[in-house]
Amino acid sequence: MTASREVAVLAGGCFWCLEAVYLGLRGVEKVVSGYANGHTPNPTYQQVCSGMTGYAEVVEITFDPNEVSYRELLEVFFVIHDPTTLNRQGADVGTQYRSGIYYLTPAQEETARQVVDALTAERVFDAPIVTEIEPLRNFHPAEDYHQNYFARHPYQPYCMAVVAPKVAKFRKRFLEKVKA
Repeated sequence: MTASREVAVLAGGCFWCLEAVYLGLRGVEKVVSGYANGHTPNPTYQQVCSGMTGYAEVVEITFDPNEVSYRELLEVFFVIHDPTTLNRQGADVGTQYRSGIYYLTPAQEETARQVVDALTAERVFDAPIVTEIEPLRNFHPAEDYHQNYFARHPYQPYCMAVVAPKVAKFRKRFLEKVKA
């Protein structure tokens, strides 16, 4: 993290979905799919999918806070996934698909808690938000074949059925924030 760049780490189900959305957000410079807050050294995708490693599928987002704020990243986050389902996003089930915000600074923690409190007070969702808000303990990039997955495999069935609709929802809801 430099003075002009910040990093956010978010878990909202399959990392392919989050990565595809955040790569299209103005102010985001880089998105790395990976695994966070687990206990197995150097986890593989197969190990994480077993649900036995403690890791969540996440994206590590490098962004320019002069173009997009951490709060705006979280606003997008709460639109593109369901923060009310414990250890699940659609058909993806397991602790690796949990909703999580893994903060790097006290300011990020404070912002995350404020956003969740506001969404709860406004009753935006029909069920309680179960997104965990924890310090980032560790991050491991996923294997190379997971990086930029949607852009490289737009016609793969999962991408067409799950990722593409989330990208479309993001673009419709945040049109003014989409990269040109």
